[in-house]
Amino acid sequence: MKNDTRQQQILDLAGRQGFVSIDGLSRQFEVTPQTIRRDINQLCDQGLLERHHGGAVPRSSTHNVDYVERKALGSEAKRAIGRLVARHVPEGVSLFINIGTTTEAVAQELVNHKGLSVITNNLNVAAFLASGTDLDVLVAGGLVRNRDGGIIGEATIDFINQFKVDIGIIGISGIDLDGTLLDFDYREVRVAQAIIRNARTVFLCTDHSKFGRNAMVRLGHIGEVSALFTDKAPPPPLAEVLSAHGVAVHIAKPE
Repeated sequence: MKNDTRQQQILDLAGRQGFVSIDGLSRQFEVTPQTIRRDINQLCDQGLLERHHGGAVPRSSTHNVDYVERKALGSEAKRAIGRLVARHVPEGVSLFINIGTTTEAVAQELVNHKGLSVITNNLNVAAFLASGTDLDVLVAGGLVRNRDGGIIGEATIDFINQFKVDIGIIGISGIDLDGTLLDFDYREVRVAQAIIRNARTVFLCTDHSKFGRNAMVRLGHIGEVSALFTDKAPPPPLAEVLSAHGVAVHIAKPE
């Protein structure tokens, strides 16, 4: 069994049981405890599990990983996704870009595009794009989260609702295997929902660690997006949902 397949099954078991033991997984998958420890360590490094004595438990559905840690996790994959998304964004279009470390990677790849009008509720995105010489950046008003530079609240939603743009570029904290989009902050989710409503095309940008990841706030459904940009093929149940809803899937390959 391939590592990524076994790790996905470990995640599924942890989600159903609440705790998985190293010894139990070793017997079930007929591999050494050392192999299972490596799997668990990798899943913990991706923010999907938390180490527990003798095994692991699912990551909290109520609290996200710290911003600095999230920015470092899967950074190469995020850069690859950013490059791929940028190739699918024509010059001279209007964009929404929301909160997230992957959307920030996209923004960094759009700096040299010409004629873009970008509306964002992410101060980091605005800072990246400010160095561009042929694009306009509009920053939404609202409450600034000091932990990551995200802007949220009713004023943010009101600002987003004034526009109808060509492409909305959004990130996500988790995608259930039934296609449900999940996040941690209700106020951030409401802004993302406004972006989806007011964009003609929606690009969802996320690395594979978000497949099957749990979070407590429902944002919407994968069927509401036009295309998924990620770094690995989605697991079969999610792939079936994507196909059924006609969502294009683009796989980025790190350089």
